[in-house]
Amino acid sequence: MGLELPDLVSLIYEAAAIPERWPGVLASISQMADCVGGGLFTAATPDKVRWTSSANLHETMTEFIRNGWAANNPRPAKLFALNHAGFVRDRDIFTDEEFDNDPVTIFLRERGLGWDTGTLMNVPSGDSIIFSFERPYADGPVAMKAVAFLDSLRPHLARASLLASRLGLERARAMTEALTAVGLPAAVLRAGGRVHAANALFEALMPDLIDDRPSRLVFSDPAIDRLFLAGLDAIDRRVMGARRICSIPVPASADRAPMIVHLLPVSGTAQDVFSAASKLVIVTPVDRGAVPNAEVIAGLFDLTPAEARVAREIALGQTIEELARAAGLSSVTVRNQLRSIFAKTGAGRQSDLVALLSGAALPRP
Repeated sequence: MGLELPDLVSLIYEAAAIPERWPGVLASISQMADCVGGGLFTAATPDKVRWTSSANLHETMTEFIRNGWAANNPRPAKLFALNHAGFVRDRDIFTDEEFDNDPVTIFLRERGLGWDTGTLMNVPSGDSIIFSFERPYADGPVAMKAVAFLDSLRPHLARASLLASRLGLERARAMTEALTAVGLPAAVLRAGGRVHAANALFEALMPDLIDDRPSRLVFSDPAIDRLFLAGLDAIDRRVMGARRICSIPVPASADRAPMIVHLLPVSGTAQDVFSAASKLVIVTPVDRGAVPNAEVIAGLFDLTPAEARVAREIALGQTIEELARAAGLSSVTVRNQLRSIFAKTGAGRQSDLVALLSGAALPRP
C-alpha cells in the first residue's frame, strides 16, 4: 500500500533533519509520480556538486557525477533562465533536435532512462538545489498529471531544503565553537575554500595572518598560501598520504607564537547534501620550550609513528647513529626517514627541526 500525501509531506520534513531519509523520500515521491527514481543535487558551482538519490539510481548517478556529466549538463542553466516556480519536463526546455542530440540525454537513454522532470531552487547559503525525477525511456514522457502532483509538493521541498541548509550552518558553527572551549582558532570552509563559519579566536587572526576574501580564505604569506591552496586541492581530489598537505608551519612573529595550521576534510554524514561544510581549518599554537611527545608530533605534521619517534629523538639531541643503534636499523634507513620528516615539516636541516619542535621558531615553507 502506498503512502498517503500527509505522510509523505511529514517524511520530507523529517529528511530535512535526518539526511539519511532522503533516498527513501525520493523513492516514495517517484513512485507516487509514476517515475522510476529521483535525485537531489546541491551545488554552489557546477563542478562542486553534492548529491543523493533513490537507491535504484545510485549506481547511475555515481557514474554521472564521477565522469563529469554534472558540470556539462545544460539543464540547470535552462531551468535558471526559465525562472519557473515549479517542475519542468526536459522535453519542454529543449527542441526535439536538441533533446535527441544532448549528451546527457544519450547517457540516460543508454541506461534505460531518458525522460525527466525537475525543478531548481536557491537557498540563502548560495547553493542551487535541484530535485529531479526520472522515467524509463520505454514508458514515454512524464505525464502532466505527475508534474502537477510534484508541483503540489514543491513548497514542502523548498521549505525542507531551507531548513536543512540552516541546520547545516548551525552544525558548522557548533563545530568551531567546540574548539573555542579548548583554545583553538577554527573555521569551517565551503567548497573552494570560502569561510562557512569561524570562531572568535580564528577571526582574531584576521587580517594580519589570514584574509577572508569572497573567493576563498587567503594567507598573507604567499609561501604559506601556496601550501594551503595545494592542501585544498588535494582534499578536493581525495589525495591521500604524504602528497596531501594537511599541516602547515607558520613562523613566529614579534607578537605571535609559532603555529601549525591543520587542514582537514569534513566527511560528515554521507547523505547530508545540504551541508556546505567541506573542510575544517584548525590553528594550533606551538608551546615554546617543550618538545611534544611522538603522538603530538605525528598529528601536527602527518608523520608516520616511526618518523615521529625519529623527529622527537633528534629534537632531544640524539644523533642519527644513536637512533639507528637503538632501533636496530641502518643509518641509511634513519636518514631516509629524516628526509621524509624534512619534506613534511618544511625544515631544511636538523637544527631547523630542533628549533621547530622546541617551539623556538618555525621555518618558512
